[in-house]
Amino acid sequence: MRALIIPALVLAFTVYCLVDVVRSDDSDVRGLPKLVWVLLVLLFPLAGGVAWLIAGRPRRSRLPGTGRLGRPAPRVLGPDDDPDFLRGLDRGAQDPPEEPGDRRDGDAGDPGGPAPGGRR
Repeated sequence: MRALIIPALVLAFTVYCLVDVVRSDDSDVRGLPKLVWVLLVLLFPLAGGVAWLIAGRPRRSRLPGTGRLGRPAPRVLGPDDDPDFLRGLDRGAQDPPEEPGDRRDGDAGDPGGPAPGGRR
């Protein structure tokens, strides 16, 4: 059973490195083309994986406010900062919702006339 631990660790390391190579953007991979890194990791599991982690893997940005690989992190907007949401509010203010008693559809009756019950 103990004889399987080291091969299992090597296999796990190789799979990790292979997945990392495949998921990296082609333009961000350093040193060699991505296909060459895949072949190195597969043909030389330990040496290829270590070489990938040291020399081929894209540099990760450590700057605050940046996402993966130094790209700006997507900015999450609250509803009060979203221009589309605010435009929708402006439209709603221009077109007030109809009240149940509104007679805009041409029904008979004078909207300026006395309210039911004789009060205004």
